[in-house]
Parts: sequence; structure tokens; C-alpha cells
Amino acid sequence: MKNVQIPYELFVSLLRYHLMEEDDCLNEIRQGLEQKLDSLVRHELYAKYKTAPTQEEREKARQEYLEKRGVPDSFRW
Repeated sequence: MKNVQIPYELFVSLLRYHLMEEDDCLNEIRQGLEQKLDSLVRHELYAKYKTAPTQEEREKARQEYLEKRGVPDSFRW
């Protein structure tokens, strides 16, 4: 099983929501988890780009990674 690290502030917000039943931090939690999910997806695409067995698969993964990162087409090589 893999471990995932989250920022301290997100952890505290999760604790406040689940243990103290404070609903005012839902927006922070949603944004923090979305950012973490995006980060995990980008990491997986980068790892796929670096370890793909064929040149075509590497290029496809590289393009997907750059797209997720928001790198404009004019800046790519």
C-alpha cells in the first residue's frame, strides 16, 4: 500500500471537519484534495513517460504530461 503526503493545513482541516464536525472548511478540503489528485496524476504521467518501453508510448505520455502541466504547444519541443 502506498502512502500519500498532504500539507499540514489540509490535514488540520480534515481533522476539524471529521472530528469537530465543522462544515466551514469544506471548500479548503475540496481544493486541497483536488490539488493533491492533480499532483498524483502528473507524477504518474511523468513516471510513465520515463519508463515506457517504446518511443511512441514515451512520446504519448510526454504529451499528456505537458498537457496536464499546462505547457503551451508553442513552448514544447
